[in-house]
Amino acid sequence: MFESLSNKLDSIFKKLKGKGLLKEEDIDVALKEIRLALLEADVNFKVVKDFVQHVKEKAIGKDVMDSISPGQQVIKIVHDELCEMLGSTNTKIQLAPNPPTIIMMVGLHGSGKTTTAAKLGRFFKKEGRKPMLVAADLQRPAAIDQLIALGKQIDIPVFYSKEAKDPKSLCEDALKRARLDGRNILILDTAGRLHIDEGLMNELSQIKAKVNPKEVLLVADAMTGQDAVNMAEGFNDQIGIDGIILTKVDSDARGGAALSIRKVTGRPIKFIGVGEKIEMLEPFHPGRIADRILGKGDVLTLIEQAQESFDQKEAEKLHKKIKADNFTFEDLRDQLKKIRGMGSLKNLLSMIPGMGAAIKDVNIDEKEFVKIESIINSMTHEEKRNRHIINGSRRRRIAMGSGTTVADVNRLIKQHLEMKKMMKMLKKGDSKKGFRLPKVM
Repeated sequence: MFESLSNKLDSIFKKLKGKGLLKEEDIDVALKEIRLALLEADVNFKVVKDFVQHVKEKAIGKDVMDSISPGQQVIKIVHDELCEMLGSTNTKIQLAPNPPTIIMMVGLHGSGKTTTAAKLGRFFKKEGRKPMLVAADLQRPAAIDQLIALGKQIDIPVFYSKEAKDPKSLCEDALKRARLDGRNILILDTAGRLHIDEGLMNELSQIKAKVNPKEVLLVADAMTGQDAVNMAEGFNDQIGIDGIILTKVDSDARGGAALSIRKVTGRPIKFIGVGEKIEMLEPFHPGRIADRILGKGDVLTLIEQAQESFDQKEAEKLHKKIKADNFTFEDLRDQLKKIRGMGSLKNLLSMIPGMGAAIKDVNIDEKEFVKIESIINSMTHEEKRNRHIINGSRRRRIAMGSGTTVADVNRLIKQHLEMKKMMKMLKKGDSKKGFRLPKVM
């Protein structure tokens, strides 16, 4: 996420921090490099111009130039301006005083609108609310089937009709059903097109007029950069939007859409999609994103993701197993599954302060996790619980069953032993004995 921009800014700031005193010329040179880095990240030209101007006005002030660490002061100014560019604070979805709260999802075909509607439904369900999804995209039959499948996956009802021709009437019927069923969140998945056209806008305007949604949320693909910004401006001008959900942010190394869209449209980013899995939707926190861009990590989001993935009771059970020196291959497999469920390992590591720069050139092959899981799944119940019985013939059988080699099996057994030793040392609190973390295959 924002890897390319983050690396360039890190290089610029290292030069600033390397200078004991800063002259105005030093700041001018740094700002020229920052300007170029932002433009290369596909940030809107006017947004870049205003950003650089604001940073310069603050950076050449007497308090900064005469401070003990002027380089750090300039970095703080850049951080604060990034936060302001992104929207300063997290903006939540407004709930209607009289339920249900109607949320109308709009966007172009291919932006991830249908999946995002389901992700948003899951988000509200986790908050203890009762959402209902509405398959109002009557232009694309596959969209109805997709939403039905997603609804089953997250156990949220989907209102649909494959015979309906008028999305306005369908949404009105869905609203009646939501009231009857006591559903307090109604999420409308409307039709998209490959481009903005008059027919699409008329249809969306008519739906909006009929059901009067509390929020109109635009779903935009972050990977499309300035095209996403221009599209957002078009939707806002023609039908009016209340907020934006950016999808595929985890794959966007540049960050141009995220850094431009709020300034250009005047509408806040409310959520970001950080992966294909149904749980990978995050509330948008400008300060946390600014921290990620500047390589400061994002510990709060990491903790929130961990809390969602790891059940408290399971964590206590695992702690007892570690204390009893009973950490099995099954436990190792289960913990790896939970970590993988939190998203890209490289993205998770980048949330730890200082790790972003350390891993920027490291190639983390997440297929190795699949290999480990396959090896463990090929073991018998007894082998998973007692590595001592895994002799040569068993290792060959496990390797054949998992499509790996005996060397891979041997490596995993050794890693498991090292992990148990490490956990034993941690349990005893023996800080004098050195230990090393086992490497991933």
